[in-house]
Amino acid sequence: MDKVRVGIVGSKFAADFHADCYSRNDKVEVVAVAALDNLPEFSKKWRIPDTYEDYRQLLARKDIHAVSICVPNFLHHDVAVAAARAKKHVLCEKPLATTVADAEEVVKVCAEEGVKLFYCEDWLFAPALIRAQEIIKEGAIGEVLYLKAKEVHNGSHSPFAKKIKTCGGGALIHLAIHPLAFALVLLGGPDNPVVEVVGKTSGGLDKNFVHKDFEGEDWAVGILTFKNGRQAFIEGNYITVGGMDDAVEIYGTQGRLNVRLTFGSPIDVYSRPGYGYAIEKTDNTLGWTKPAVDEFESLGYVSELRYFVDCILNDRQPKFGVDGAAGLTCIKLVQALYQSAREGKAVKGEW
Repeated sequence: MDKVRVGIVGSKFAADFHADCYSRNDKVEVVAVAALDNLPEFSKKWRIPDTYEDYRQLLARKDIHAVSICVPNFLHHDVAVAAARAKKHVLCEKPLATTVADAEEVVKVCAEEGVKLFYCEDWLFAPALIRAQEIIKEGAIGEVLYLKAKEVHNGSHSPFAKKIKTCGGGALIHLAIHPLAFALVLLGGPDNPVVEVVGKTSGGLDKNFVHKDFEGEDWAVGILTFKNGRQAFIEGNYITVGGMDDAVEIYGTQGRLNVRLTFGSPIDVYSRPGYGYAIEKTDNTLGWTKPAVDEFESLGYVSELRYFVDCILNDRQPKFGVDGAAGLTCIKLVQALYQSAREGKAVKGEW
């Protein structure tokens, strides 16, 4: 195999950046897309020859090697299991599923069918965070003690994000799952699991700060304690105006390190009339802004999908953090954090 033939399920935001990243890789051919809407526009934009309204028709094709799952959260399980049963490698956007039981089944079926399962966590491929980890490995900040990280913005435009049944929760499962995965890789590992979590959320609906029509929370934080005593503080919220703010702070015995993933552009613009696009979730482009140079590259999407394609071509399993086991662990931790928030106390275990 010299090229991976891909089918995309979905046609909105996530599908768009998957298609963009594939278009930059000469080892990929996107041959089909399945979705319930936006099909003519999406397929024309990315020159995808075949379209289907039923994703099962796409999965029935023998010439497709892998499937990008870019549908709302509640559909991840069904599409992933069906793709695995059809002997397609699975590339699933976060979260792996909306429940632990569904995530466990995805991992189990992919193993049974002998297909690779890739958990799409772009933070682990963001160039700035890769460089940060290299600096840490050199010993620049000594022993890492504490991580503080967040993904926050002013709210999802998807109607599926408003319902717990279709999203799985609120800002915690939708946004804070990114810094959660990074914490597992930076601080954790097979020999250093999380052993205690403390979660706090706004509570959903009338209890929310801003988004009273969201069943899930519009603000959430979590504290993770690892077996070796290291700590991580993660945050996700829908109450942050001014653009999506992804930021990481890492504290060590000999130094500290800060990373601005979304506001780290080397370009500063002051504009009275405004212009087309600066960064994701920005209300406007008036006054001073820091427009992204290549958002899909800087957030890790391009390298992430290139890595997955190389794994398929070279018959390699994905590394820790972007494998099915990590995706399952993230869901287990999210649910433990929700439990802690409901009960108002720490939840102990081993994840």
